[in-house]
Amino acid sequence: MDLELSEEQRLIVDTVRQFVRNEVVPLEADLDPDASELERADHERLVAQVREMGFYGLDIPPAYGGPDIDLVTRTLMAIEMAQHRAGLYTPCYGVFGGAGLAQLFEANEDQKQRYLYPTLRGEKSGFFGLTEPSGGSDPARAIQTTAVKDGDDWVLNGSKIFISGGDTSDYGIVFARSDASQGRNGITCFIIDAGMPGFHVRRVVHTLRSTHYATELQFDNLRVPAGNVLGEPHKGFAIANDRLSRQRIPYAAGCIGVAVKAQEMAIAYANQRETFGDKLATRQAIQWMIVDNEIDIRTSRWVTLAAADKARQNQPFRTEAAMAKLVASEAGGRVVDRAMQIHGGYGMTKDLPLERWYREIRIRRIGEGPSEVQRLIMARDLLGGSFH
Repeated sequence: MDLELSEEQRLIVDTVRQFVRNEVVPLEADLDPDASELERADHERLVAQVREMGFYGLDIPPAYGGPDIDLVTRTLMAIEMAQHRAGLYTPCYGVFGGAGLAQLFEANEDQKQRYLYPTLRGEKSGFFGLTEPSGGSDPARAIQTTAVKDGDDWVLNGSKIFISGGDTSDYGIVFARSDASQGRNGITCFIIDAGMPGFHVRRVVHTLRSTHYATELQFDNLRVPAGNVLGEPHKGFAIANDRLSRQRIPYAAGCIGVAVKAQEMAIAYANQRETFGDKLATRQAIQWMIVDNEIDIRTSRWVTLAAADKARQNQPFRTEAAMAKLVASEAGGRVVDRAMQIHGGYGMTKDLPLERWYREIRIRRIGEGPSEVQRLIMARDLLGGSFH
């Protein structure tokens, strides 16, 4: 793969970088260190700027009004968009827009009219209901929520855990076991409305993320019309699996962006801070931490861009995406940790973004599939049919 950026990519990267540094970062000076939203006026002003740049609606296919940006360029943008205090989980505070639930692009026309198009217009929002208390690492086999056909409806019973937006969304897509005799081939994907009888938000689950919480959902004889089946019955996990692999690439890129910024801060501080009559940058222990940071960042960047390039060319990329997610999330955590060590006591304060990144990047080793599962995915691909 040619790692050199094209002229167009350089221009896009530079434009996004300047936007983050000149427009987003200054606003954070007046926000709570754990904030995840901008003031409405600021948000609308920045959205207008993004629209003018032609970047609004990232991840929306051009056929639906999104910008025509390939996955490699999108990955490069994601690295830049994460380089601010809230950038890991709220890159640029959402002013670049997004596709919402990408699985809805595979919906039929009636479902698109009811859910996809209102979402793209900002009129509705949805949640993604896959993980269950029985286990999130192997969702296809761990799913215990059942779906039983009853006339023209399906009846759902079960629960989901760690679901973002379960209490605030207008609808959600939920995966349930519709054929108990099958593993991943017995899962059906349903679109459910928040107001349906039998749908309950059981509790709120607080996590390491600064202002974010997840929810636990309960389905008690929830009747879902057959017209709300997304895709084909019993083949719903394929809908989840392809999107999960693709989403791991920008997910990895966000970890790289935070690491890049943490390294930038560490280098600046090491060249400024003096101890025992000399700068930190002259200490071999500090030099080695800086070098190890750079190795982690460059390795993460290369494997993530390689995954994006394979996906862009419509080649098999599951192993590469798993590797990118694994390497970037673990390496990003190490970089932030070293940057905090270099900053000493200041690195522990909320005056700097490091402590927020430290908490939030720990989740990245779990989210979108834990590190152990990424290794399992790669092992399956490398060893073929040698094990199950």
